[in-house]
Amino acid sequence: MKIDKRYSVHPTQVKQFDTEELRQNFLLENLFIPDKVSLCYSLDDRIIIGGITPVETEVKLKGSDVIKADYFLERRELGVFNIGGPGKITVDGDEYEMDNRDCLYIGLGSKQISFASNSATEHAKYYLASAPAHRGYPIQHVAFKDVPGDEMGEQEKANKRKIRRMIHQNGIQSCQLCMGMTELESGSVWNSMPPHVHDRRVEVYLYFDLPKDEILFHMMGEPQETRHLIMQNEQAVLSPPWSIHCGAATSSYTFIWAMAGENYTYEDMDKFPIIEMK
Repeated sequence: MKIDKRYSVHPTQVKQFDTEELRQNFLLENLFIPDKVSLCYSLDDRIIIGGITPVETEVKLKGSDVIKADYFLERRELGVFNIGGPGKITVDGDEYEMDNRDCLYIGLGSKQISFASNSATEHAKYYLASAPAHRGYPIQHVAFKDVPGDEMGEQEKANKRKIRRMIHQNGIQSCQLCMGMTELESGSVWNSMPPHVHDRRVEVYLYFDLPKDEILFHMMGEPQETRHLIMQNEQAVLSPPWSIHCGAATSSYTFIWAMAGENYTYEDMDKFPIIEMK
């Protein structure tokens, strides 16, 4: 199991970063490696982001010396989305079928967790987000088809999108983890407009459904000191609490957002006028 580590970065440091330094500190490029567990441990709110792609065998999520845990959820909770073919997650002997875009929450104390694909040709791709937990909440599965979502944005502004909240204050209960999915309609390219910040929690975006040979511009930095990262399909970006997070691509796409920190109230954000951005 590979665990990368990313340290907290002060906004004044980021002002001096070149393109490569920005990518080294915030971009996660290779999350979905066949039959491997690929994780990134961020010191911002101790969130762990990762990917698991079972191809030839079932893949197990185990403890690590990096987090000083005998098993992965000894002191943590976990949210999982499947962005690939149909699969199955087994937690302490109980099986959960995972269709494309389904979500599974696994609470503190679950010991044996394994991931499998149901098809030899259409492999499951599991995207993981984990945060420290203070108590155990029940395991809960939510099918994508059962979450209608909320329409937001306008076609005229190229930001018409549907937001589906899965793990949040009024959905699957957790200690601090908050996760959901946003789909942009065909012809729309902007997400999270107008942009916002929330000093109270870190956020991570996983971008997918971006067609081959298309790219995405993820905006970050302070509102008056913005930077950008050019990203490709199935890459993720760490967005520190002091940073804005919004972006636009050369095509429509989907992204999963994951947050952890002071609270998990989705509406807790500080918006600002886009004309004040620099």
